[in-house]
Amino acid sequence: MAMKILEDCIACGACLPECPTNSITDGDIYVIDPVTCVECEGHFDAPKCVEVCPVDCIVKA
Repeated sequence: MAMKILEDCIACGACLPECPTNSITDGDIYVIDPVTCVECEGHFDAPKCVEVCPVDCIVKA
């Protein structure tokens, strides 16, 4: 399973440095690579991108 960034993304950049697998690509709307996203398993107790997102636009894909 992987996380997905919805179209509500404001491209604030809060999630980029938090991703331990560098699975997030920036742009108008950020995108999470489902191949490399591990939902932070083995790194954190919960997905860090979800914790830091100010608009709550990151969900499980």
